[in-house]
Amino acid sequence: MGRKKILIKRIDDERNRQVTFTKRKLGLMKKAYELSILCDCEIALIVFTSSQKLFQYASSDMDKILLRYTEFNEPHESKTNRDIVEDEVIWSNLLTKRAQYPN
Repeated sequence: MGRKKILIKRIDDERNRQVTFTKRKLGLMKKAYELSILCDCEIALIVFTSSQKLFQYASSDMDKILLRYTEFNEPHESKTNRDIVEDEVIWSNLLTKRAQYPN
């Protein structure tokens, strides 16, 4: 049985928001670790909370990864929250159309 889909919006209750942050932060760092191992890539993850606490994960030396990032001049993929939402809408529409008009 699948999990219930949740609405992605800010959690109003402070305690619930903190608990959710802690759980999801650990999950995010675990995913970053797994991606670095499985795909042999370097990952730098930086998180600032609304209360200005800093959390970071790096698959190797954070300073070296950030230096490499700042010196990188080639075209590359860069996404914002808006891009992710737009991608989700496009995929959702595509899947709906495929369900309506199967091969």
